[in-house]
Amino acid sequence: MIHVMEINELRDCDKLLLWRMEVIGCVFENPTVGLKELYKQNKEYYRRHVSAGTYVGCEVTAGDKGVGCGGVCFYDELPSPDNPSGRCAYIMNIYVRRAYRGCGVGTKIVNWLVAEARKRGITKIVLETTDAGRGLYRATGFGEYKDMMKYVKI
Repeated sequence: MIHVMEINELRDCDKLLLWRMEVIGCVFENPTVGLKELYKQNKEYYRRHVSAGTYVGCEVTAGDKGVGCGGVCFYDELPSPDNPSGRCAYIMNIYVRRAYRGCGVGTKIVNWLVAEARKRGITKIVLETTDAGRGLYRATGFGEYKDMMKYVKI
């Protein structure tokens, strides 16, 4: 049986950190920042944002094994016609261990995180994707979000 467990307490930050470092190891082939520094920065991020309620994570388990994770950051932007409240949710860190991919775990994670945003009255929910994740996100209700750019000149 697959179970989604909310991670929203400071005492659970170590679990979030373990998942985050696993995700970084799988997604970034050659991080430009050392892993010790990333661990330290992520620990500080979780300490600040979990306690403030601006980040909620989840772990999916099958029996007693962790099989996947995800998180959602909550933030404000200026209210606009397409987002009158200005409240936003940024879904991130969606990850399913290889042996459990294709079994609905990713769908459970995404749906759970969207529900967390909706419980807070948030209607603007965004995420970044890879080609591998695009089908999952489309199937769970996401569409392309054009007209975005990222500053890359350093």
